[in-house]
Amino acid sequence: MATITTSRLSLSPFEPSDWAFFRRLREAPEVMRYMAAIASEKETRRLFAARLTAQHTFVIRRHDDPTPLGDIGLQISAQFAQEADIGYTVIPAAQGQGIASEALRAVCDYAFIRAGVTAVNAFVLADNGGSVRVLEKAGFVRTQVLEKAYEINGVRYDDWVYRLESGAA
Repeated sequence: MATITTSRLSLSPFEPSDWAFFRRLREAPEVMRYMAAIASEKETRRLFAARLTAQHTFVIRRHDDPTPLGDIGLQISAQFAQEADIGYTVIPAAQGQGIASEALRAVCDYAFIRAGVTAVNAFVLADNGGSVRVLEKAGFVRTQVLEKAYEINGVRYDDWVYRLESGAA
């Protein structure tokens, strides 16, 4: 699998040594508040094992520092091979520095140029203003509002669907 580089970042495939980072990320309430309930260690290990074998999933790092800053990945649709969903997470200490925006642009370019994708979709909770700004800054357009469609810890949230088509960014 490819490593993607930008002016500041290196996006590389998950390695077994990334387990501690992945676990800390998935156990951090300030990260998970917009994603899902914090899972058991067994479930987190299952998710990590899937990342190790996923074709288009990356750990985000700066070129000059091996410390993971987040992760980002594409899930190409089984029904529509020209479409993919994208998801990303950045540790709180790295938020607000353009890390998510830079990684998102790089992975979308990768999707369009190297993975044969013509459209990338993203789902974001309406309450997640930071992620909404990242998507809109990258040229994603909100195409749908799914009212009270996503539940985390017993609370229902509106889920917004965003889309970026090849050539639109």
